[in-house]
Parts: sequence; C-alpha cells; structure tokens
Amino acid sequence: MVRAGVLLLSGGFDSPVAGHLMARQGLGLVAAHFSLEPITDDAAEVKTRALCGIIGVPTLYVVRVGEAFADVAHAANRRFYFILTKRIMVRLADAIADREGAEVLVTGENLGQVSSQTLASLRAIDAVARRPIIRPLIGFDKQEIVDRAKAIGTYEVSKGPEICDLLGPPRPATHARLDQILEEEAKLPVDRLVAECLEEVQPERFKADRAPGSLSARAETAR
Repeated sequence: MVRAGVLLLSGGFDSPVAGHLMARQGLGLVAAHFSLEPITDDAAEVKTRALCGIIGVPTLYVVRVGEAFADVAHAANRRFYFILTKRIMVRLADAIADREGAEVLVTGENLGQVSSQTLASLRAIDAVARRPIIRPLIGFDKQEIVDRAKAIGTYEVSKGPEICDLLGPPRPATHARLDQILEEEAKLPVDRLVAECLEEVQPERFKADRAPGSLSARAETAR
C-alpha cells in the first residue's frame, strides 16, 4: 500500500483538488511549491501556504526556481520550455520525495488542457521521473475541477491570474518527441540547476486545523 506522496502544488485550481482527492484515499501528502521568485513576487507562495491549511497538508517545501527557469528559456529552444521546466520540477520533487520517504508524485495535470499536458508531452515528462506520477484529474474538464474547488473550499484562494507561463513562448510545442527534449536538455546544466534550486531548502511544518475551509495554519520552519 502506498503511504506517502509529494504533491506538486501551485496556487491554481488543479493541484489542490488533486491533493484533496488523494488525501481522501488515505495518501499522506507533502507539498512542493515551485516559486518563480525572483522573476515574480511571492503571491503564489502565499496562496500555496493557505491551500495547505485548507486541504490539510502538514509539510511544504518552497523551491525557488525563477533563475533556473530563466536559464532554460534563454539556453534551449523556447518552444519546449514548458516540458523542460516540468522535467526539472519532477527531478526536484523526486529529490524531496527521497528526503521524506514518499513513494509517488501527485500532480494536477489533466489531459490536453495546456501544451505540456498532451500525451506526447506527458510521456516526455514521465520519462525523467524515478517514481510513478499519479494524476487524479487526468480525465476531468476545467469546470469539473472548478466545481470541486468550490466544494472543498479552495476556490477563493486559487482564483485570480496565474503567472506560470511568464517565461514561456507564445506558441509552445504540443507534440514534442523525447529525442527532441533530450537534445534541448543537453544544452542545459540540469544537475547544477537542480542542485542550486535545492540549496538551503527546508520544509515548513504546519500545525493546521484540517477542517475544510480553514486558513488557520501556523508554519514552523524545520530546524
């Protein structure tokens, strides 16, 4: 039986709903949030802490990836930016899973909603993972996800513009082959980027009221 997973948690609608569904199945969750700071401000990070309080996730890792993702945007073919950065996020989540003893990764991806969620893109992302990636929303449409967000109390926190595409291209690739991704990834110092993103990253442990809708979470940064 799978006991623990790392939830890739953004400030949007999808990933909190995915986390709620898996927690309801008894999966213990640790959240990993990939912040675009210093390219952006910390608004998404603040939202993510609130979402942890609502869905009852007791541990959060905030990983600042802004500079690493800017390197990806400048050094590789920008059409593949979203897939390349998702592969970096999976590597980072796997490293966090190593620390926490988690057996799976959990994402809010659903089929075809954006360019990195086509079957070809998902295959390229899965290829770098050292653990199974669970996608509980894979067959959901956006309205179903929004309706569930309202039902579990995450909607008000998650609503508003998302800035995850700030560095992305206007016309991203939707059917990239793995060999194309590997060719572009070879232009990047991936191991160094991952190591730098993880430097000094420490978990925040929450004492939280787990009742749906509660935002009363007090974070204690682990020593």
